[in-house]
Amino acid sequence: MALLRALCTTLGGAALALTAPLLAAGPALADDGGDGFTLADPRITESSGLAASRAHPGVYWTHNDQDEPRLFAVDGRTGRTVATITLRGVGKPRDMEAVSVGPDGYVYVGDIGDNLGGSWSHVWIYRFREPERLGDATVTATQYTVTYEDGPRDAEALMVHPKTGRVYIASKHEDGGGLYEGPRELSAKGTNVFRRIGEVPWVTDGAFSPDGTRLVLRSYFSARGYAWRDGRLGPDERVRAPIQGQSESVTYTPDGTALMFGTEGEGSRVARVPVEGTGAAPAQGPTPRPSGSASSPSGGDEGGGSGLALGAVVLGAALLLSLRRMRGRGPGGQSPSA
Repeated sequence: MALLRALCTTLGGAALALTAPLLAAGPALADDGGDGFTLADPRITESSGLAASRAHPGVYWTHNDQDEPRLFAVDGRTGRTVATITLRGVGKPRDMEAVSVGPDGYVYVGDIGDNLGGSWSHVWIYRFREPERLGDATVTATQYTVTYEDGPRDAEALMVHPKTGRVYIASKHEDGGGLYEGPRELSAKGTNVFRRIGEVPWVTDGAFSPDGTRLVLRSYFSARGYAWRDGRLGPDERVRAPIQGQSESVTYTPDGTALMFGTEGEGSRVARVPVEGTGAAPAQGPTPRPSGSASSPSGGDEGGGSGLALGAVVLGAALLLSLRRMRGRGPGGQSPSA
């Protein structure tokens, strides 16, 4: 997985180099005019999750994936850390990959990564109340044990529905993953079994819209938006997304008019992309797909200027995934489960 991430970062860097002169001639997706922010805290080197605060407008929660149990509250105007929250009452994290804020006023952290492709018999979710005042603090968190009904797997996306409070996880696999639904209420006693309710592409993060009617899932090279109806995936379409060195995270702004896309690395950029059809950006005539279908990671920004770079990225991704598939197959020719 470390090799995979390194190669994806290289491919993303190449795409950025290819698109730089093209984007200069057209409207920028982010990085100027206040369209995003740069993480200024040198402690944040592997920003894997991103979530807009409910209690503090303009503040975003993020965390490293390999770290002690702590989160950073970042000012979306300046990129500076305004609070560091350390969690007590939980074990040593293995691979924290996602963060989401629920309607109950709690922050949920997904310690759900599995770089060995499904070697952990269980993973964890940590939950703590969003502080009323921002400042460095140690807070007590609840730790929930999670398993999947169809066996262990790698995952990087955890989403809490903004209306029902139900927790969802999207697994990550090169051949497509699954969307998993947690129990109506998580229990700190025993195990919380998540069951598969839909098929999704390779996913590195996801976020529900503030009104709960849409779910956006991103991958290394693209993003897709799904209608959310009665707790299930509806038709999906392409979502404008920036090309980043290592595409790790996504969240909606509190008003739902924009998406914030994050990436790893010290001093990494969080890019703001207006959501089409909200008045913040013009609609682009999306092409719906059948309900609950898994989408190829080849979709991305539909602007013509980035087509060349996107093609290069996809070609590189295909070669990379072929290499990974060959390396990942055991003596019996079996690859890890999705």
